[in-house]
Amino acid sequence: MKATPYHHGALRDALLTAAETILRRDGLLALTLRAAAREAGVSHAAPGYHFGDLPGLLTELAAMGLRRLSAQLRDIKSSPERRVWDAARAYLAFARANPALFQLMFQSDRLQMESPSLLEARTEAMQQLALTRGIEDASPTLAQLGYVTGGWAIVHGFAMLLLDGRLTPLLAGMPPGSTPEDLFEAMLASAEKGLIGYS
Repeated sequence: MKATPYHHGALRDALLTAAETILRRDGLLALTLRAAAREAGVSHAAPGYHFGDLPGLLTELAAMGLRRLSAQLRDIKSSPERRVWDAARAYLAFARANPALFQLMFQSDRLQMESPSLLEARTEAMQQLALTRGIEDASPTLAQLGYVTGGWAIVHGFAMLLLDGRLTPLLAGMPPGSTPEDLFEAMLASAEKGLIGYS
């Protein structure tokens, strides 16, 4: 295969795009440095030059996903009263649109957890989650942190259970015509009534 010419920055981005394509199409087990190079049409040595090893590539891919999720949360324009619920819907929509990437973003055993890029991306995502719940303090209280964590836990938990197929029995028992989003909305309604509250 003839290598495709890229300048330095574009090659890195092309490799990440290629890695995401493989992840989405073929799954995590199919994603190797050589596969990413082949998908991008470049030398097999190129991924190692930019990312070091496979965990390095996966870590940067996860960081990219977290930044994309942060941007999606940041783009929510609804009122403060509705933002928390619209953020929950946006979070689930991201997970459903990017299932393999979403699961990779939280697979600590495959990632370089001390990577500055990953730490920065995770911090940004947590800040956006806090902002969607009206928490802007640089030093939030324990109660505020509990509020953010509780909201994240319930939405993230639903997303992971759905992607892992663990909700299949519940989905099978829903009224005819119901969707996973309908179950999600029912869960949010329970949360809004006080399952997760903050004062």
